[in-house]
Amino acid sequence: MKVRELAHARTGDKGNISNISVIAFDAAGYARLHAQLTVERLARHFASLAPERVERYDLPTIRAFNFVLHGVLAGGVTRSLALDAHGKCLGSYMLELELPDDWAGSGCGR
Repeated sequence: MKVRELAHARTGDKGNISNISVIAFDAAGYARLHAQLTVERLARHFASLAPERVERYDLPTIRAFNFVLHGVLAGGVTRSLALDAHGKCLGSYMLELELPDDWAGSGCGR
């Protein structure tokens, strides 16, 4: 199962920082994402971009997370030669993250 089956994403950027919000479709999806979208997991998923730091902010009342990836935009949108490697591309890449099938749930967020 991929993250996109449980949530949608919104993105933004500022300087050399990408901001990715993941919004679960329902409480069960939020619980699963809460357990599996860890900072360590995201750092591995985005390892090709060599993030300096990954932060996660939980927003349980709206069943969402905000991930802040520092140093992943090749110096910033206006300084990078990369073609559209910002915002929506990183959100789509986030939604492609594969989740383990053997998750039993912890009841968090329900």
